[in-house]
Amino acid sequence: METIESILEQAQKRGQEMGLPYKGALLPMEAYRILQESEQAQLVDVRTHAELDWVGRIPGAKEIELLVYPSMQPNPDFLGQLTKQIDKKQPVFFICRSGARSSQAAALATAVDFTDSYNILEGFEGDKDEQEHRGKAGGWKAAGLPWVQS
Repeated sequence: METIESILEQAQKRGQEMGLPYKGALLPMEAYRILQESEQAQLVDVRTHAELDWVGRIPGAKEIELLVYPSMQPNPDFLGQLTKQIDKKQPVFFICRSGARSSQAAALATAVDFTDSYNILEGFEGDKDEQEHRGKAGGWKAAGLPWVQS
């Protein structure tokens, strides 16, 4: 069985190979495993409140919008909220719908000294399938990881 350290090393190697400006990139199952086994790891869901309400939430995640619905403009207080809610000395994992916004969030966090920032690849819903639907072809939900719907 892989250790937390070996999973993080793989995520860091993946991040280097992808040329990411933050510490690394995790697959959903890797992130979940670390979150279950480490009291230090923190999960930040950067989806909009509408997405959280309509699509589902991850229990225990801190919810800090990167973009504000319905305008989808940047949240002007994203970094302020992040700094208030998250310990920058501990690992922080970012997730969104597909992995794009959470990649931006990890880069922004790294720029303000959250040096142990990771993106969760595939996000909550993953890519679209053949029918143009999300949630079945990858991501947190498709991996069968815990989530709830309002």
